[in-house]
Amino acid sequence: MSRERVLAAALGLVDAEGVEALTMRRLARELGCNAMALYRYADSRDALLDGVVETVMAELTIATDGDDWEGQLRQTAHEFRSLVLAHPRVVPLLVTRPLSTPLGLRPLGTLRPLETILALLVGAGFSPGDALHVYRAYIGFLYGHVLTELQELVANPEESDDLLRLGLHRLPPGEFPLLRRLASELADYDGAAELDRGLDILLTGLRGQLHPVALT
Repeated sequence: MSRERVLAAALGLVDAEGVEALTMRRLARELGCNAMALYRYADSRDALLDGVVETVMAELTIATDGDDWEGQLRQTAHEFRSLVLAHPRVVPLLVTRPLSTPLGLRPLGTLRPLETILALLVGAGFSPGDALHVYRAYIGFLYGHVLTELQELVANPEESDDLLRLGLHRLPPGEFPLLRRLASELADYDGAAELDRGLDILLTGLRGQLHPVALT
């Protein structure tokens, strides 16, 4: 038994069955131990949930080589998307766990991406304050994108007609004319391309409004 093994098993349980399935007793059964033994590695279910988030975020690779901050943020965004697609049932934890714990009390592993991105931006010439504004806009966009992509569910994958494939034919035409009209565009959703389009808009805006300070 080790903290790493416990958290890996917890993550596996969430990946397979969702957050609701993760309890101390259920995890103990998965590990073949007494539930009380787990409290050595996580003193509560909340700590266990934070550990799952920390374990997932430890998998995130943040591009730090070179001096192209826009390219680095773009590459990191795609790494984050790949990570989320690998662990879609962890997304509710990624989004909600920070709401439960003050910044300085969160597991250090969940704060390292923030520190690394801030350092990347400050190294590119942004003031620390501007770097924080960039990070907030960036991470907010990423969370919004992955939540949107994960909700693009297909009702009937075998159906060739886009309206029927997405189940949009069930919507009252008079109330949802635009959604029904956009069936083909919705059916052709390309998460990676959509991410790049959003990044183009975001990075262009940041480039125009935030001016790097001169390095001394």
